Amino acid sequence: MSDHIRVHRLAVFARHGVLPEEAAIGQRFFISLDAAVDTRAAGASDDLTKSVSYADMADVAVAVATVRRFNLLEALAEAIAADILAGFPLIETLTVRVDKPSAPVQHVLDSVSVEITRSRADG
Repeated sequence: MSDHIRVHRLAVFARHGVLPEEAAIGQRFFISLDAAVDTRAAGASDDLTKSVSYADMADVAVAVATVRRFNLLEALAEAIAADILAGFPLIETLTVRVDKPSAPVQHVLDSVSVEITRSRADG
């Protein structure tokens, strides 16, 4: 699929992480979504019901990230992917990236991230 609907670096404040301090204090995360969707019908008709709302995808990602708590970025990304794929049947493949800029590591870094790609064909 060559058509994509993307949300880049959606900022959320959440309490994910293995360390107790991460659960207590919380921190900022960035979530990026890349949905492979056939947008031809929407483009031809100018009708959102024939596409996927990026605002609605963002709402799902924020809800998962702020209502639930995960130790691992991998688990957060999986939950976001599962909920978005379940809620938006037009999405064929979804890539979810979670960036954690304040990861508790003893090195100077910009951020750490996990990126997963899931599709309907994965089952």
